[in-house]
Amino acid sequence: MSHVRRAAVAGTWYPDNPARLVGELDAHLAKAVVSQDEPPRAIIAPHAGLTYSGPVAAYAYSAPLSVRPNAIVLVGPSHFVPFTGVSIWSRGAWETPLGQVQSDEDLARAIQDASDTIAQVEVAHTREHSLEMQLPFLAHLMPGVPIVPLVMGYQTRVTAFALGRAVADAVRATRKDVLLVASSDLSHYEDARVAAELDGVVLERVA
Repeated sequence: MSHVRRAAVAGTWYPDNPARLVGELDAHLAKAVVSQDEPPRAIIAPHAGLTYSGPVAAYAYSAPLSVRPNAIVLVGPSHFVPFTGVSIWSRGAWETPLGQVQSDEDLARAIQDASDTIAQVEVAHTREHSLEMQLPFLAHLMPGVPIVPLVMGYQTRVTAFALGRAVADAVRATRKDVLLVASSDLSHYEDARVAAELDGVVLERVA
């Protein structure tokens, strides 16, 4: 596996100019007011183009601003490569317009060792935007915090539970303070009424 994952959608889905990117991120964050009573251990953020997902993602990323985790575990779906299990990017760094974001190799190794469901499938990361769309916010708000990128193939119940157990076991074993970021889109194409009903089911289950 190559050591640096090159940005795939910088300049199209979000600005590749650092100053412009920070300006857009800050504009979204300025409008996102959230309660800081209890910093979350996990957030769910969308992965559409920044113009569309940024206003929503800003709320998610405003919630944990009062804490600085030791590492960030990123989980998102594979849009381009069908495969069974979960692909981990276990070493090196991810390129962003704001600089490289390093991988947490120790935590990644512990997660991979915890489950046979998790392997290294580099091609699953090459074009995938579900995780890349989280990096502008993370690089801007939590610079220097390493990541463990995980792309899910077929999102079966068995795979989801295996991944959950592996992450939990690895976090306990390494004793790291980890923020979990789940990258997810909800309704893209339904009308507002149907979208609210469908997304309401997801929100209820998460709660």
